[in-house]
Parts: sequence; structure tokens; C-alpha cells
Amino acid sequence: MKEDIFFIVNPIAGAKSKTPIPHNIIKHIDKELFNPEIVFTNYSGHATELTKELLARSAKYIVAVGGDGTVNEVARAMLNTSARLGIIPTGSGNGLARHLNIPIGLIQAIEVINSKKETVIDSGNVNGRYFFCTAGVGFDAHIGKVFDQSPHRGFGSYIFTTVKEFANYQPLKYTITSNGYYEELEAFAITFANAAQYGNNAYISPEANISDGLLDICILKPFAKFHAAEIGYRLFTKTLHKSHYLKIIRAKEFTISRAKAGMLHVDGEPTLMGAEIFVNTLHKSLHVLCS
Repeated sequence: MKEDIFFIVNPIAGAKSKTPIPHNIIKHIDKELFNPEIVFTNYSGHATELTKELLARSAKYIVAVGGDGTVNEVARAMLNTSARLGIIPTGSGNGLARHLNIPIGLIQAIEVINSKKETVIDSGNVNGRYFFCTAGVGFDAHIGKVFDQSPHRGFGSYIFTTVKEFANYQPLKYTITSNGYYEELEAFAITFANAAQYGNNAYISPEANISDGLLDICILKPFAKFHAAEIGYRLFTKTLHKSHYLKIIRAKEFTISRAKAGMLHVDGEPTLMGAEIFVNTLHKSLHVLCS
């Protein structure tokens, strides 16, 4: 029996035109398995609303077509349900898709959906906001805010923004507590990694296990500016975890405190959050179609 499958398309994700997407979905989805329906988002948060409406109709397959922000909007409405999340990555980073070995190519990603192969992954929660790839404070959150305000998209624009902002960024002080663990420290960035990478194959925690019930707390210590190239190289060669500038702690839940409210990113999307940040994991809470 054929199943209904719904594609939620973010028309502004990434830098490329989304015009060919509906045609290719209809052309390449397996019609013996699925009855496809395509809907488009019109504003931030719309994908979550659409997903809730589809789940109320007993949808079993919902595909996010966009970047990590779109995936987040769809996925957070699907938590702890039996519905399967599909991903067609069309964003700038596509971190969750890359971690799950979902191809960036449109047709190849549709073939993954046609296979119906699935896994069950963890998700993270930070002060009530869900994430599936990474979240964090510090430089990454600052860049997320600046990039979000930029009219330009794509990996090149992100790198340009990062280099430009790096020169003047000052590390902040934090306190981390978790099940008896306590540490006061200064950090360039602290990333809560459910998946191994931010996106674009930039690996903050190459050994992260997305289904182990734990989050990797990745503490990037302050470093001299002349070490920036080395840090960047390690980030893209899966070796940053071997640097003495990075410390990784694994925990089911933890609290991070800072002097005052500030920026935090959730799957790359910047948000203002308070001085105290509680983070925890939801073990095996999302069904995802993957390679």
C-alpha cells in the first residue's frame, strides 16, 4: 500500500534557486511507494506549524527541504512520534544531513527517502529550545547572529564573516556544572554537540555519537590569533578533538552559567538567552530516514 509523503520546502534556504525542486521530487520519488504532496513555508516557524497540521492528519513521512534551520523546525514537531523525518539538504551547512550520510545532491537525497531505511537519533534541549545537530555559546553564536543579519548566503559568505569577526572577538567566562562536575573557565566557544559537525564538514566533535544518549560539551579554549589557521585546519580534517585547545566532556545534562544574558545558537539559528543555560538530551526521540 502506498503511503502519503509530505515535502515541506523552504524556498529561501541556502544560496541556490529552489525552482527545480518540486519537479525533481515528483519525477524521482518512487510512485509505487509514495503519494507525494509539496508545501512551501512562508515565514520563520511556518515549517513547525505545517508539520503539526500534517501529524494531526496522521502523516507518517514528512520531509524537510532546506537547511538545518528548516530541519529543526520540522523535527521539533516530530519528537517522540513514530513519524519518519526525511531530509533533502538545500541549506548553507546541512550539518545533520552530512552526519547521517544523506547526500547533498537532490536526486541522491530522494533515493535515500525511497530506500525507507531509518535510524532513531537523540535530540538536545537548551532552555526549552530543541536542537538536533549542535547548539552553543561564544564565538559560534556571535557569528550566527552576524551571519543571520547579512543579506548574503552560502559557505563563502560564512567564511568571510568568520574571518572578519574573529579579529575583535573576546572570549567570555563560564561556569559548567554536571552531576558533580564543576569548572570555572574562559572559553572562545562552547558547543553542545549531538552530531559531529556544525555543517560544511566542519567537525567540532568527530567522535560524537548521535544515538548514545549523551551530548558532547566541546570547550574551545582561548588561543593566540596565529593559531587560528591551525584550528581551522583541524576543524575540517576531523582532528580538532586532538588539539590541546579543545576539551570534550560527555553528559546527559548540564548547566552553563555566564555573567549576563547573551547570544546562543540552536542548529545555527541565533537567539538571545539568559545567563543560566540548562541543557539535556532526549535519548532516541526522532525517527530519521538516512543512508
